[in-house]
Amino acid sequence: MWAIAYGLPGLTFALPLRTPIAMLVGIVGLVCNLLPKLRFGRVGTTVNPMRPQAARHLVDDGLHRYSRNPMYLGQLLLLVAWAIFLANGPAMMLPPLFALYITRFQILPEERALAAGFGDAYVAYRGRVRRWL
Repeated sequence: MWAIAYGLPGLTFALPLRTPIAMLVGIVGLVCNLLPKLRFGRVGTTVNPMRPQAARHLVDDGLHRYSRNPMYLGQLLLLVAWAIFLANGPAMMLPPLFALYITRFQILPEERALAAGFGDAYVAYRGRVRRWL
């Protein structure tokens, strides 16, 4: 995103209060990313996104009551914060592309693995909590 903003400075625009807004969004992103990791550690399950089949516990409390993927949401919010700070049109297009990519290539495979591992409990959880928000 920085390289795009640096390479296309003519597409940068004025955004009042961009720094405090970016900081606020970034802090929320950090919280969304870190709190679930602490919770996973407390219940003794994996945070490794490449090994969802190793999950020992279905976490459905804390931030997981509002989003099935608060860690990815946190990463997305960090990218949104960076885009806000850069205030560059093309750079602002990258967070939605990240969301599409991570959904297709990480979240959907994780959901299949969790459904296989936790069965009806995961299906019920998926029915009451949205993927992102």
